Amino acid sequence: MKPVLVPLFMFLASGLMALAWLGHLRFRDSIGFWTALGLSWALVLPEYVLNVAATRYGYDTYTGAQMATFHLAFGVVCVAAVARYVLGEPLTTKQLLGFALLAIGTVLIAQRN
Repeated sequence: MKPVLVPLFMFLASGLMALAWLGHLRFRDSIGFWTALGLSWALVLPEYVLNVAATRYGYDTYTGAQMATFHLAFGVVCVAAVARYVLGEPLTTKQLLGFALLAIGTVLIAQRN
C-alpha cells in the first residue's frame, strides 16, 4: 500500500501547492493582496501536512532522493495543470516534450535498486 499512498499524497500536496502559488492570479482584479495571501496560506497548511506525512511514512519504502524527485516532478506537472485549467494558459509542444522527458527521468530515479 505504501508504494501507492506515498506518491498519491505527494501528488495531492503538489496540487494544493500549485493552487496556492497560482490560483489567486485568476482573481487578481477582484481580491486584494492580503486576501490572496490568506487563502494561499490556507492551502499551504494541508499541503505541508500531506507532504511531511508522505515523506515520514514512505522513508523506509523510498529513499529521500526518490521522494524529493516525486515531489519536484509532481510540482511541475501540477503547476502546468493549474496554469492551463485555472488560468487558461496554453500548453505548448515544447512543454509537453519537457513533461515526457521529466517523466522518463522520474521513472529512472524512482527505480528501486
